[in-house]
Amino acid sequence: MEPKPNKLLDQVSDSIRRKQYSHRTERAYINWIRQYILFHDKKHPKVLGAANVAKFLTYLAVERNVAASTQNQAFSAILFLYKEVLKRPLETSFQFIGAKKPKRLPIVLAKSEVQQVLRRLSGTEYLIGQLLYGSGLRITEAVRLRVQSIIF
Repeated sequence: MEPKPNKLLDQVSDSIRRKQYSHRTERAYINWIRQYILFHDKKHPKVLGAANVAKFLTYLAVERNVAASTQNQAFSAILFLYKEVLKRPLETSFQFIGAKKPKRLPIVLAKSEVQQVLRRLSGTEYLIGQLLYGSGLRITEAVRLRVQSIIF
């Protein structure tokens, strides 16, 4: 008896892990692929094509009003599905409505405001706060940092 092939999302997960993507990327990609399949009434992506991807991405921008970076992440997840899992690279010259890029500037704290925040921290939190401010690390990077990673 021939072994039953893995379910599609399990195959996606296996491919992502083989490529050593982060766990958060894996969760995000699987979520987007699941939404893509549900959007098309649970049709298998093998029977869907570029026009269906364009419809989904347009839906995200128009109906769900997602940010441009969110739409790009969904697009990357779907491209990964077709290229790496289904071994059927997707024609990407199709047209879809892109999400609007936000017209806001990031909020940056003044040096005195950063000092006020750091003064309210102590112990490990203080050390992490200093690392975040002084090195530009992300929170997850600072929390996962090990003593061996630092060159004194």
